[in-house]
Amino acid sequence: MTTHLALLRGINVSGHNMMKMDALKTMLENLGFQNIRTYLQSGNVFVDSEEDAAKVGFMIKQEIFKVFGHEVPVVMITKENLESCFANSPFLKEKDIDTKKLYVAFVSASLKKENINDLKISQFKPDEASIDENKIFIKYAVGAGKTRFDQKYIEKKLNVIATIRNWNTVTNLLNMYSE
Repeated sequence: MTTHLALLRGINVSGHNMMKMDALKTMLENLGFQNIRTYLQSGNVFVDSEEDAAKVGFMIKQEIFKVFGHEVPVVMITKENLESCFANSPFLKEKDIDTKKLYVAFVSASLKKENINDLKISQFKPDEASIDENKIFIKYAVGAGKTRFDQKYIEKKLNVIATIRNWNTVTNLLNMYSE
């Protein structure tokens, strides 16, 4: 059995794609997943399965559409992906960093460092970003709600599925992987 983390993009946000976590858990149990755990109401779901990550993500996406009628992108994240956030974030190395300004965009494909040019991040100064494989580390100057450098922009520029989590959530998800 492998523990998988599925990040569901855009559920329970501003009244869109609403689903109760109990109903989501029941749906996942009916798919045969075990040890189902959620974090917050925003689409962070751990499941145990014999299937590989890609199949688990596909199954979850399809079943959410069947049961809830929502088209919800799913990005699968490994424990190693989360651990590398702590090892590779350039912003954590800054003295007196305010982690409330740090976010990670998890994307559905591997990226190259050169893709940072495709994002045209310079248009969003003083926000900053750095690419590391299937993650984009983001430091918002003012806040996530006051920038145009968001998930929709990343998806459009890089032609990927993206979902963004704040640093507190990333930290808690890594802790949950070990439980």
